Amino acid sequence: MSRQDQTINRAVLQSCRWHAVADERALQEAAVAAILASATQAIEQRGQFHIVLAGGGTPRAIYQRLPAAATDWSAWHVYFGDERCLPANDSGRNSRMAAEAWLDRVALPALQVHPIAGELGALAAARAYAEALQGVGDFDLVLLGLGDDGHTASLFPDHPWAAAPASPDTLAVFDAPKPPPQRVSLSAARLSRARRVLFLVSGEAKHRAVAAWRAGEEIPARAITPATAVEVLVESALLSPWPG
Repeated sequence: MSRQDQTINRAVLQSCRWHAVADERALQEAAVAAILASATQAIEQRGQFHIVLAGGGTPRAIYQRLPAAATDWSAWHVYFGDERCLPANDSGRNSRMAAEAWLDRVALPALQVHPIAGELGALAAARAYAEALQGVGDFDLVLLGLGDDGHTASLFPDHPWAAAPASPDTLAVFDAPKPPPQRVSLSAARLSRARRVLFLVSGEAKHRAVAAWRAGEEIPARAITPATAVEVLVESALLSPWPG
């Protein structure tokens, strides 16, 4: 692993806008509003909306609110920031969660949903997704979460993040510190090629990671460096000093 793979791309410094909300319900409402505003703008300006989804409990609650939205689903194109290498219909798959909570409940053309084929194994799935992303320009919106160790997507501490501009679009992960060990992730460089990046952060377990991020520590979340500032929707309690 090269030093370039291990560290943040220092040629581009991350800028953040922190948006504090009272609680998880308020975060869900703000996230839905942000997603739909991005969709409206993209469809009006370019005729299509390209969104990258995050996995996890906080996004699930947000996705469950989206089927009621008034939007042109035929213009949406859906991608995934990472995936676990599990059978296609396994409940632990990010694509399965998003389908059950939202995607299977709206008139979104099946060919415009682009899951990562984690069932192929990390290497083959990463290669296949890199091919699927060829010709796809900047994403309109990337949704990301924050792990209690500072990871985002499947970019973990002490693992490659691929933040340099010439990095590949996808990474095969074989030794993830959280199960399952095999995963596929978009690289930090590819996640950064977006018109808007929105982190969704809730839960007391994230307190230390938020403190580390705001203190400038090298955690994977800091490797995401779009041309515009990263936006962070965060429960206000997590912005208080970390007591540990």
